[in-house]
Amino acid sequence: QVQLVESGGGLVQPGESLRLSCAASGNIFRLNIMGWYRQAPGKQRELVAAIATGGITNYADPVKGRFTVSRDDAKSTVYLQMNSLKPEDTAVYYCNIRTIGAIPQDYWGQGTQVTVSS
Repeated sequence: QVQLVESGGGLVQPGESLRLSCAASGNIFRLNIMGWYRQAPGKQRELVAAIATGGITNYADPVKGRFTVSRDDAKSTVYLQMNSLKPEDTAVYYCNIRTIGAIPQDYWGQGTQVTVSS
């Protein structure tokens, strides 16, 4: 019922920037956490950044100071501004929404490839 549509991935050179977008649709509970995870080949999926309805954010240490997560509740969209990209940022980035309520539920996007290479 809940669908997440991601966009913004691509190929960039080290030091460049990229912005990912994820638009959610469907029956989304008003209280939720939206965020981004990434998974490189042969690696486990890891949290990159997340933002709750109230604006509280959480970042993984490797991206602190470089990435910024934000949300537009009117558009049910979460963004990930990625600056000073490094080759180690290369991964498939997945949008996630976690509803908060009596029955918490996780929903995932299809993923978008981000490749940082010279």
